[in-house]
Amino acid sequence: MGEGRGREAGGGAEREPELESEPAVAVEAVMSVQVVSAAAAAKVPEVELKDLSPSEAEPQLGLSTAAVSAMAPPAGGGDPEAPAPAAERPPAPGPGSGPAAALSPAAGKVPQASAMKRSDPHHQHQRHRDGGEALVSPDGTVTEAPRTVKKQIQFADQKQEFNKRPTKIGRRSLSRSISQSSTDSYSSAASYTDSSDDETSPRDKQQKNSKGSSDFCVKNIKQAEFGRREIEIAEQEMPALMALRKRAQGEKPLAGAKIVGCTHITAQTAVLMETLGALGAQCRWAACNIYSTLNEVAAALAESGFPVFAWKGESEDDFWWCIDRCVNVEGWQPNMILDDGGDLTHWIYKKYPNMFKKIKGIVEESVTGVHRLYQLSKAGKLCVPAMNVNDSVTKQKFDNLYCCRESILDGLKRTTDMMFGGKQVVVCGYGEVGKGCCAALKAMGSIVYVTEIDPICALQACMDGFRLVKLNEVIRQVDIVITCTGNKNVVTREHLDRMKNSCIVCNMGHSNTEIDVLYFSLGKWLKQSMLSSALRAALIELQHCQASLRTPELTWERVRSQVDHVIWPDGKRIVLLAEGRLLNLSCSTVPTFVLSITATTQALALIELYNAPEGRYKQDVYLLPKKMDEYVASLHLPTFDAHLTELTDEQAKYLGLNKNGPFKPNYYRY
Repeated sequence: MGEGRGREAGGGAEREPELESEPAVAVEAVMSVQVVSAAAAAKVPEVELKDLSPSEAEPQLGLSTAAVSAMAPPAGGGDPEAPAPAAERPPAPGPGSGPAAALSPAAGKVPQASAMKRSDPHHQHQRHRDGGEALVSPDGTVTEAPRTVKKQIQFADQKQEFNKRPTKIGRRSLSRSISQSSTDSYSSAASYTDSSDDETSPRDKQQKNSKGSSDFCVKNIKQAEFGRREIEIAEQEMPALMALRKRAQGEKPLAGAKIVGCTHITAQTAVLMETLGALGAQCRWAACNIYSTLNEVAAALAESGFPVFAWKGESEDDFWWCIDRCVNVEGWQPNMILDDGGDLTHWIYKKYPNMFKKIKGIVEESVTGVHRLYQLSKAGKLCVPAMNVNDSVTKQKFDNLYCCRESILDGLKRTTDMMFGGKQVVVCGYGEVGKGCCAALKAMGSIVYVTEIDPICALQACMDGFRLVKLNEVIRQVDIVITCTGNKNVVTREHLDRMKNSCIVCNMGHSNTEIDVLYFSLGKWLKQSMLSSALRAALIELQHCQASLRTPELTWERVRSQVDHVIWPDGKRIVLLAEGRLLNLSCSTVPTFVLSITATTQALALIELYNAPEGRYKQDVYLLPKKMDEYVASLHLPTFDAHLTELTDEQAKYLGLNKNGPFKPNYYRY
C-alpha cells in the first residue's frame, strides 16, 4: 500500500499549513440494463454513467503480559491459525439493509413461445419485407404473426430510482459505453460514490442504522449488505488477524481501550476494526485519504455499530470535519490513537491538546506520520509514547515491497488500459516501494530509470540492472513518471512543462505533495483571514505565479474516475492519476494478504502500548519489538503449508540464541 508505499501508503487531504488538502471529485456509476423490443432498438437511449525518515534506532523493551498472552496459543488446542467461525464474527446486517436481489414482479412475464408463433404445420413462415414475421395459410393468405414484445427487466429497487433520475447530465456526469460496466460494480476499485440522483452531501443527510443509531456519516447506509460481503471475503485472506481474534478475544486485552483511528477505510481495515472490537476496544474512525474509502464498507461498519465518518470523494473541509467528529464527542475521550499519515495526531495537538493527558500511546504506520512523530520528539513536544509500525520488518518488506510490486500494475491498468512492454518509465525513489514498482515494470518489459538521493539505494538500483539518472535527463522522453519518495516537489511544474504529450504522471507515496499539483489551502486561508483586500489580492496573484498545475492557462478535463487530462495552451496534455494522491488505494486495490500482515502488527502494537506498565515506555518513538515481528510472520506461514526448521539445544547454544527467538539482533538488515 504505501508511501514508501511510496515510501509508503496512504494519503490525507492537504495539510494545514504543512498538511495540504485538495478538493475531491468522486465518481459513482449507476447503470440500468434494459431489454427492448426489436422495433425500438434503434431508439434505445444512450446509457449514461453519472459521476454522481525515521533516523536513529529506538529502544526495544520487553512485552507486556497482555501482549505475550495474545501471542500464546489457545489452551483448548485445535488449529490456532484457522479463521474464526462465522458465529464469532460481528453479525451481518439484515436482509433489508441492502438492495434487493430479486426481480421486480412488476416487470411482468415474457410471453411463452407458443403465444409468439403459430406451431400449426399447415402454416408456413416467411418474412415481410420490413423484417416482420408472417404466416402463410394453405389458401395463400398472408397474415402478420403476433409480434414478440420483450419486457423491460429491472431490479425491484432500481425501477423507482431510474424513474427519478434526471435525463439531463449533471455537473459531474460523464457519458461512457456499456462496456465500462465490468469495472463500475461494487468492487474495491470501482466504488463510485457520486450518484447522480443523490448529490446531497452525507453531512446533510439524516441516516440511521437498523439499531436506530445515527452516530456515523457515510455515503449511503443502504449499501451495508454489499460491504458486509466484501468484509467476509477479506477475512478469508487475513489468517493472522482472524487467529489473533480467536486467541485473544476471551481475555479482552483491549477492554476499556477507546481507540480513535484515521486510516484507509477498506474491507481489510474493517476486519482490523472488528478484531479490535472483539478484543474489547471501542473505536471511532475517519479516513486518511479522500479517495480510498469504500462506501459500501463504511456503510457495513456503520450498520454494525461502529461510528465511521468517511466517504469517497470528501472535500478538504469534509476531511477535517470527519476527523473532528471522531475526536470531539461528548462523554467519550480516546485513550489510544491509530494513525496513518499523522493527520489525526496533528489535529488533536492543534485543537485538543488536553486530550493527551489521558492518551496512553500512538501507533503510526506511515513514513510521513513517523517523520512527524520524530520531529515532535526532537522538539520535546511528544507527550505520549509512540510505536513506529512503519519501520517494522514485516511492514517494510511485505506492505511496501511486495504489495506495491503488484498494485502498481493494477492501478495503471485500471486507469489507463495501457500496455507496459517497451514503455520508458522513470521511478523517483528506490526505497521499498520503489523497488517493488521497478521490479514489476521491468518484468512486464518496460525500460525503467531510477532517481535516488541515497547512494546506498542508488547502488542497489544499479546492481539490480536499472539506470540511475537525474529526472531532468529523461523527462522529455519517458512515457510514465512514478513518484515514491515521501518527499515534496519531486515533480515540479518545470518538469511537467517539459514532458511529452500523453505522459502519465502518478504517485505511489503517502503524501500528495510529491507532484506539484495545487495550492488550494493557501487560497482558502486567504479568504478566511483578516488581511486587507489589497494584500489578499496580491497574495492570490502570487499564488497563481506558483508553478502548479492549477493555473489559469491550463485546462483540466476529466476522463474517468481518478483520471484527468491537463491540457497546455499548445494542445499538449499529460494524464494525471488520482490528482497526485496515492495511486494504488485511490484507483485500484492492494492484496488483502499483505494488509493482514500490517493490520496484525498494528493490533499487537495497540495491545502492547495499552497494557504496558507505567514507565516502560517514555515519551519517545519506539520500534516494534523484534519478537512481535517474528510472531506476525509465523502466523502467516501456515497459509503456504510452510514448515520452520527448529534449532537444536546445541545449535542454539552455539549461536547464543533462544530456541524460540528472536533470531536476529536489532541492527540486522533483512
